[in-house]
Amino acid sequence: MFNVILAIHIIVAIAMIGLILIQHGKGADAGASFGAGSSGTVFGAAGSANFLTRTTAVLAVIFFTTSLTLAVHARKQADSQYKLDVPASSQAPVTGNSPAPTSSK
Repeated sequence: MFNVILAIHIIVAIAMIGLILIQHGKGADAGASFGAGSSGTVFGAAGSANFLTRTTAVLAVIFFTTSLTLAVHARKQADSQYKLDVPASSQAPVTGNSPAPTSSK
């Protein structure tokens, strides 16, 4: 299960990097109004911005979810790794009739 979540996490991270690099900055909208040619794209003049922004937001939610899941899994693994397990048979028996230690002076 850990490997599947890790693979999804890596794929989503790479997809987010790609989508963020594809997106236009704030200044790109001004160039489109002067005939830069973006209105002839598949999504139209403003359609690609909404699609890419929403897709990036969905991938960001998936990325944070997988990050938290991996962190919880790593925490559980670390807790179980450093837990001190003492078998019940190796503990000293507790008796109520043990003599009190005497001091010799």
